[in-house]
Amino acid sequence: MLSAFNQTISITELFSQVYSVGRITKNDRQYLQYALLEGCLSEEEISLIDRLIYAVRRGWLQMTD
Repeated sequence: MLSAFNQTISITELFSQVYSVGRITKNDRQYLQYALLEGCLSEEEISLIDRLIYAVRRGWLQMTD
């Protein structure tokens, strides 16, 4: 899974990192997009991604380049 990306960070770690800094970068978004397209995510990981999307929509997280 996610072989095209550096496998040093999990979805859970990315979620924690994004929430701690209050922004999601373009690389973070690409990583999440690729993870979703792979289709090998657990229910927990999908839920975390849904929470990130919700936070962006509510304005709680900023999107940066």
